[in-house]
Formats: sequence, C-alpha cells, structure tokens
Amino acid sequence: MLQICTRKAKISSRVSLAYRIRHACLHTSSLRLRSAPDPRLREENLIEDAFATIRDTYQAPRNPIILAHGLLGFDELHLLGEQLPGIQYWRGITEALAARDIEVITATVPPSGSIEARAQKLAGCIRRKARGKSVNIIGHSMGGLDARFMISRLRLPDVRVLSLTTIASPHRGSAFADHLLKQIGPTQLPRLYKVLEYFGIESGAFSQLTREYMLNEFNPKTPDLDTVRCYSYGATVEPTLLSMFRQSHRVIQDIEGPNDGLVSVESSKWGVYKGTLLDVSHLDLINWTNRLRWMIWHLTGNKRNFNAIAFYLDIADMLAKEGL
Repeated sequence: MLQICTRKAKISSRVSLAYRIRHACLHTSSLRLRSAPDPRLREENLIEDAFATIRDTYQAPRNPIILAHGLLGFDELHLLGEQLPGIQYWRGITEALAARDIEVITATVPPSGSIEARAQKLAGCIRRKARGKSVNIIGHSMGGLDARFMISRLRLPDVRVLSLTTIASPHRGSAFADHLLKQIGPTQLPRLYKVLEYFGIESGAFSQLTREYMLNEFNPKTPDLDTVRCYSYGATVEPTLLSMFRQSHRVIQDIEGPNDGLVSVESSKWGVYKGTLLDVSHLDLINWTNRLRWMIWHLTGNKRNFNAIAFYLDIADMLAKEGL
C-alpha cells in the first residue's frame, strides 16, 4: 500500500510539474507575442488587428490584379504528382479574390533568377494573360522588385500598369542576404553558383538582394514613373523558440531594426507607405500561417490579429476606391 501511495504521489508531482511548465511556456509565449512595439517603429503607421477578420463587403477594382511571387516562389507546386493537390504560394488568396468577383492573375517567374530575368517573365505573363487590359500588381517580397524593374526599365507599350503594391519587398536590400554571402565567402561563391547551375537552378537573385546592390545599383537606375501609383506595407514579428526565422530575424534586427524575419520595415517602405503589420511574419503575409502559433494565442486568451485573406481583400478594396 505504501508503494502504491508513493507511486501515485510521484505521478501527481510529475503531472503538476508538467502543468506548471506548460503554463509558464504559454504565458511566456503570450508575453513575447504581445510585447510592446519596438520604439523604432513609427506609431502612426502601426497596424495591429485591422485585418483580423473578413468583412462582409469589399469593392472590386475595375482592372485585374497580378500577384507576383517572391524569391523561390511558384504558382502551384506538385511534389507528389499532378494527380494530388499541390502547394499554393498564394494559399487560398486567389480563390478568395475570385469569389468576390475580383479578376486575379498569378504570375510565375524563375524562382531564383535575376531581377532582370524575372521582370521579363512577369511582363510576358501579363501580356499573355491580361490580354491588353491595364493591371494592378501586388508583389510579395522580391516580386515587388521584379515589378519595379519591369515598369521602370522595360517600359513595354503593350503592358500598362496602373498601380504597384509591394508587401515586405526588400527595396533597400536585406542584411540577411549580406550575412549569408559573407558566411559563404567570396572564394566559395563562384563554386556554389556553378553547382546550382549544373542542377538547373538560377543564381542571379542572391547577390542582387544585398543592401549594397539595391542602394548603389538598382534604386538609382530604377526610378518610379509618375503614371504608376506605388503603395507598400511592411511587417514585424518576434519569432518564437521554434520559428525558422530566429537567426535571420536576429541578424536583421541588429543591423536594420524591426523585421518580419527576412525583410526589415525600413527596407519595405516604398511610395505611399500604408503601414507596418504587427506580429506578422514573412510567410504569414502569403497565408502560410504557423497554426501552432495561433493555437498558443487562443490558449492564452489572445485573439488572432491577422488574416491574410482579409488583407488582400482590403488591398483590392483600396484599389477599387482609388478608381483603379
């Protein structure tokens, strides 16, 4: 009897300890996610929960929306064959826009090609799919740079762009790109590029995402056109212990400040800056949401602060109200 009581006491103690650890972890996660914004962020531009839920009504713009993906992006990826459902870059976003009678076109460009090569493919996609219509472009990450190059430097007469909205695009480069290239080293880079090319993987994008290239080469040679309206959004997040963005976030935070794990807020600003999305990661922006993170929020009594579909519907609504 004494052994049974002792065993029960040990089990009870373990359960109690596990509960306390779990409660402490959830409480810590809640505090980290809901911590005060970085003082380097301008308060008037902060967006905390404006896109938490989908509204009943949104207006549709007059002209098609082109969705331009970022580095290593795609339209739909079939890893297990065409017969099974694929992985969408714009997860659920294209369907949500179409359901609201918004004409949407997804562009596919070389995943890691140079900005020039990607811009050429983007132009070809618009020419082929828009069929002469004027368009509004929404570019996530590097997709915004491709669009800027196409608009400013290709200036194709049969591709008319009315507006460009960039979402976490590295207009001033990324400190993490600098960090990676430095870690690889100048003597190893040519070898790495040859290996990538051998496997059919383009490598032009990598050196173009550095801060030096964007500030000294790309931006001076890629001026905006007065005929195209430019809007931009940035995002900031505090990665959890298991986040894939912990290292990249730290590198960028130390050099550039608040960021979404890959692109800083300051680098995201271009044209009319619409605001900084709080507690939103680079992948949350395309609806690749970390469900564990939202589950922790729910368990700790917090409400979800961002819905990517609501965000894109709101951009479409904004374009419609601008007469675009």
